[in-house]
Amino acid sequence: MYKHFFKRFLDFIISLVAIICICPVLMIVTIWLHLANKGAGAFFYQERPGKNGRIFRVTKFKTMTDERDAEGKLLTDAQRLTKVGKFVRSTSIDELPQLFNVLKGNMSLIGPRPLLVKYLPLYNAEQARRHEVRPGITGWAQINGRNAISWEEKFKLDVWYVDNMSFLLDIKILLKTVYNVFKREGISSDTSATMEAFRGSGE
Repeated sequence: MYKHFFKRFLDFIISLVAIICICPVLMIVTIWLHLANKGAGAFFYQERPGKNGRIFRVTKFKTMTDERDAEGKLLTDAQRLTKVGKFVRSTSIDELPQLFNVLKGNMSLIGPRPLLVKYLPLYNAEQARRHEVRPGITGWAQINGRNAISWEEKFKLDVWYVDNMSFLLDIKILLKTVYNVFKREGISSDTSATMEAFRGSGE
């Protein structure tokens, strides 16, 4: 009952109330990032696979500039990540616009993170099971390492969540997420400002 009805009901109510409450924060951060990103804008839009692999457009705060080198290629993530963007990312403020995705029904507050569309053909059968539920703003993998764990570990945690979803588990994840945000844990991997690209299930 929770998985098929109450979870979506709670997602809608909580995301609606949250958007109303943090509207001033969203406006301030939007202006702040617009200035810091050197004309690159304050929002990042990208297509991601949702439940059953259905593609939707995710919205996040943009934490990097669009600066390029002499050949016109984008600089590395670390070079384009601004001080403001680093703060916004480390506090997970960049995830807040996804509340609108939750309100629309593309996402849930809690579930496996929506990854890149290009990864879809790279999953093995077990890893692909992460798409049996709506993707989330936070999830079981996020509170157990986020970008600091390997792709293999992350996918195992995602599938475990799919098989064990419950109201109590979601509450646990939500509380641990708040705790991790204050401690700023697991934001980056050991070798990159963001998570390294997934290249296949053999990783």
